[in-house]
Amino acid sequence: MSLLKPSLLSACTALALPLCLSTVAHASSMSHHTKTPIKHVVVIFQENVSFDHYFGTYPHATNPKGEPAFHAKANTPAVNTLTEQLLKHNPNALNPFLLPRNQEPFDQDHGYEAEQDAYNGGLMNQFYEKTGDKYSKVGQRQVMGYYDGNSVTALWNYAQHFAMSDNSYGTIFGPSSPGALNLVAGRTGPVIEKTLPGVEGGNLVSDDNPRLDDCAYKDAADAKKFETNLTVVDPHKRVVLTGKNIGDLLNKKHVTWGWFEGGFDPTSYQNGFAVCGAKSTNEFGGVKGDYIPHHEPFQYFQSTANPHHLPPSSIAKVGKTDQANHQYSLKTFWKAADSGHLPAVAFLKAKGIEDGHAGYSNPLDEQRFLVNTINRLEKLPTWKDTLIVIAYDDSDGYYDHVMPPKNHFANVTGRHGYGPRLPLLVISPYAKQNFVDHSVTDQSSIMRFIEDNWRLGRAGHSMDAHSGTLDHMLHFGHGHRAHALMLNPKTGEVSS
Repeated sequence: MSLLKPSLLSACTALALPLCLSTVAHASSMSHHTKTPIKHVVVIFQENVSFDHYFGTYPHATNPKGEPAFHAKANTPAVNTLTEQLLKHNPNALNPFLLPRNQEPFDQDHGYEAEQDAYNGGLMNQFYEKTGDKYSKVGQRQVMGYYDGNSVTALWNYAQHFAMSDNSYGTIFGPSSPGALNLVAGRTGPVIEKTLPGVEGGNLVSDDNPRLDDCAYKDAADAKKFETNLTVVDPHKRVVLTGKNIGDLLNKKHVTWGWFEGGFDPTSYQNGFAVCGAKSTNEFGGVKGDYIPHHEPFQYFQSTANPHHLPPSSIAKVGKTDQANHQYSLKTFWKAADSGHLPAVAFLKAKGIEDGHAGYSNPLDEQRFLVNTINRLEKLPTWKDTLIVIAYDDSDGYYDHVMPPKNHFANVTGRHGYGPRLPLLVISPYAKQNFVDHSVTDQSSIMRFIEDNWRLGRAGHSMDAHSGTLDHMLHFGHGHRAHALMLNPKTGEVSS
């Protein structure tokens, strides 16, 4: 009896003990019962890539000598990519062009308004002027650049062996933080600080940092002033969101989960204030901090924040509610996964240089992270019932030729969307193989799959109730299951 929760202990006083234990066991098993055979979802959430930027000529690669080769399967389905007309007679100031794999990409303007201006009401002809890098002519030209299967080789190979979408979008226009929030909440508001720049109609449309995160502050005094007193206006534009996110829904059903981000472990503490000082150097010599606060969506909510970046009380508690409050480092993820404590739902965020964000990351560093992560997940005993989702937070302003359709909240201030078309891939034994889904999905479709799979219900005032489903990319009936695919992290080619 002492092993039962207090609420269940009191219920047992009115029941015969055998019946009580049977009822409790049934309730416990039901809380973890899934709608599909998928028992583990791992979402790898990357940065700043439009669909055409990575898949504009898929599955046709140039295969220059000395670079990783890509040769498509004969039965590769049709994909909505760049046509000959768009490649040679584009309505923009420049035609799309192939970017070299040995050059660091430039960061483009991916603001909420700038992206809408680039789409120009469906004419799709203002990318160079509106989202192209304003500080460099070379960088500005890159807004029309794309990579092929000789640079993003791993992603093209995952598409060949598993399933991808060519009709998936950012839930709204804009940069990283709105994309991350739409992934976990299906909305970007309401924020408490409704009058700040970067907030429209109570919805966050910019990269304002989370207020409930030590590592978004310069020192302990700054954090104490604004992190603990939400009634004081923060001049540095840090914000807090109200309402439910997917973590709240998972907690209610006692389903294990966590967000795991590179660099989340503090490098030091100063009077209890966490300092996230780790940095790394990318393929081209650029240095970037590992942890980026505005990429961590659960830190925007009081219910799921871990302001002081406290570690879990034990590895066995990873995924469960304790002082870490479900927010962890990637190092913690692997300690949990390797010891048999893989949470049912895990969101993985690479450290800065490996997240794919142009300006400090690149396809080669990103590929190394993706392949090492997926190879390792495929070797776990849990692979047999795992779904891996590769998704992106925004397009970085890079050109894509498809005008997004309108979503349910298209006319709501601060929620204008859908935004740009983004890559979306699923990797699983249950994924359809060499399959392209043409149905409309968005970032919140991932949230919806998790809700449906664990029967969590909806968050409320969220795109989760209106988003398309991932189910079209999966096959749960009888038949052949997809095999694990081991790739070379450096080249992205299939390992021999």
